[in-house]
Formats: sequence, structure tokens, C-alpha cells
Amino acid sequence: MSKIILTGDRPTGKLHIGHYVGSLRRRVELQNSGEFDKIYIMIADAQALTDNAENPEKVRQNIVEVALDYLSAGLDPAKSTLFIQSMVPELTELTFYYMNLVTVSRVQRNPTIKSELQMRGFGDSIPVGFFTYPISQAADITAFKATVVPAGEDQMPMVEQTQEIVHKFNSVYGETLVEPKILLPENQSCLRLPGTDGKAKMSKSLGNCIYLSDEPDVVKTKVMSMYTDPNHINVSDPGQVEGNTVFTYLDAFSKPGHFERYNIGYANLDEMKDHYKRGGLGDVKCKKFLINVLEEELAPIRERRHAWEKDIPGVYEILRKGSEEAERVAAETLSDVRKAMKINYFEDGALITEQAEKYR
Repeated sequence: MSKIILTGDRPTGKLHIGHYVGSLRRRVELQNSGEFDKIYIMIADAQALTDNAENPEKVRQNIVEVALDYLSAGLDPAKSTLFIQSMVPELTELTFYYMNLVTVSRVQRNPTIKSELQMRGFGDSIPVGFFTYPISQAADITAFKATVVPAGEDQMPMVEQTQEIVHKFNSVYGETLVEPKILLPENQSCLRLPGTDGKAKMSKSLGNCIYLSDEPDVVKTKVMSMYTDPNHINVSDPGQVEGNTVFTYLDAFSKPGHFERYNIGYANLDEMKDHYKRGGLGDVKCKKFLINVLEEELAPIRERRHAWEKDIPGVYEILRKGSEEAERVAAETLSDVRKAMKINYFEDGALITEQAEKYR
């Protein structure tokens, strides 16, 4: 069986470093590993419209922002198919068929849906499209026969629901769909990077993000205001690294070579943590080190983005070609699904013959 990846993001704005460590950096590594036969990266604009239906211009403008972040982070259109979800109408038809295989109560139990509904405060005015977007995600994944979905921990319930839909479809209609597996970040600190304010999730709406496209002075300002240990008032005070956002970010980004270049007093992060815990290491020094670490990671991304920003028509051409390729593949899967469900009436010669014989 071919090894195929499907993953992507909603175009709700520029991508931040939470996206980067949670999935985007890993996508680039997987792309360059040579281990996969096909890699599909989707800009999920149709999904973004489920809670932005009255503001489609926001979604429309953000498509190019996400594409720029993809390309600047290292996704290569020669190795990965970058496409726009709404340009593949077969996904909508698959979603409609899968809806008949999932109960309302099952969708209501989805932890991701529950938390997202609470965060957005829909109350009783939940858009049906938003409520059912786990089913849409299942269509996205299965349309490309994806075997692997690189994603953050928060997407595990979505992949589990896709697996359930695959099992249900195959048990009812015969072996047709491929069951995917989630691929979580290898670095535990990357499972869910907290916001700069220490809140559990980095979120655009909370204003606690560091964006991949942030300029150096902006990154510096955000890091210097970052949440640390509120009880670490004086440099001499013992500090706590658990729940300390600076150290969580260092867990996600720092490498041994960073200490040789920017923090020669320590051989590694464990030594730095030990010093902080016993006292004598100030937050400002820790933050300055993190600024250097982040700048080393973000500088080449920022440089590539500036280059791509000068060729926006070229970016759209990449998306157009990718969308055409994605539609071709999704159409093949849809044909298999329609055949399995016996709704391929005009291609079913046996059915036509049978009906003709009946009325002779």
C-alpha cells in the first residue's frame, strides 16, 4: 500500500509558531524524508467558512497568507501537492454520504467539537456546517486515501472519528476506504505550545501568538513580555520550569548548538533548568536566550517569505495546479465510493440490463 499524507490548516490568518512546532515543521521533515509516495497539503477554506459564512472576504484574503507560510517554512510544490479545499468539489459530495453514517450524539461527544463550540460561544445558534466539520475532515482524509495524518494532539478526536467512518463505510458497502493513522510530534513539548501569556493554547483570538512572519523586533517584544514563574521575583529566588512558558518554548526550539553560540555557560537545556530551579538565573537572561533561538529558526523562514511575497501570481499558480491534481485524485475515490454504494447508475451496465430484462 502506498504511504500517503493528508494534512492542512484553516485559512483564518497567518500561521504562528504553534502551528509550526505542532505540525508544519514535521510536514517539511516528512516531505524531505523520501518515505512517502504522495503528500497533500490542504488550505481548508470551506471548513473556515463554517464559522465565517458572513465574512468570506476574511477567508479569501487569508488563503495567500497560509500559502506564503507554507512555502516559506519549506513545503516544496515539487514534492507536496498544495491545494485549496473548495476547489475540489468531490469533497463536498463525500461529506454528504458520510453524514448518513454518523449520529448527532456521536458528533456531540467529539471533544474537539465540544471545546471549539464553547470557545466560540455559539450557544443555540450552531451552524450545521461547523457542527459537522469532523465529517468533512473525514472526507478530506479519505478522498486521497491518506494513510498518515501529521497533526497536533488536539486533532486526535478528529482522526478517530475518521477511522470510525472508514470502518462503518467498509462494513456496510465493502472494503473501499483506507484507514488513516495520526502522526503526533515527536517532541512532547510540541504537542500543544502554549500562548505567550501562559494560556493552554496559542490562539489568534487571544492575541498570544508569535507568527512565523513576525519581524525580529516584534518577536523580541513578545518574548520579553512572556509569562514565566510569578513567584520568581528576584534572580536569587528558586524558579519553576514546569508551566513556565519560556522553558516550554526552549523545550520545543533549542538545540545543543544554541548553547555554544548564545549561552556558553551551559552545556544543554537541562543544566540551564537546574540553575533556574535552584536560583541565581534571571528571567531576562532566559528570555534573551530564547530570542536568539527563535531568531535563528525564524530568520530563514522570514527571508523566504519576503521572496515569495514578490511573486504572488506564482503562489496562486502553485495552488491552481495543486488543486487540479487534488481534484483528479479525489474524483477517483468518489467514483469508487459511488460504485460501492451502488449509485453509479449510468456506469452500471448490469443494472441497466437487469432493468431492461424486467420489463420485456
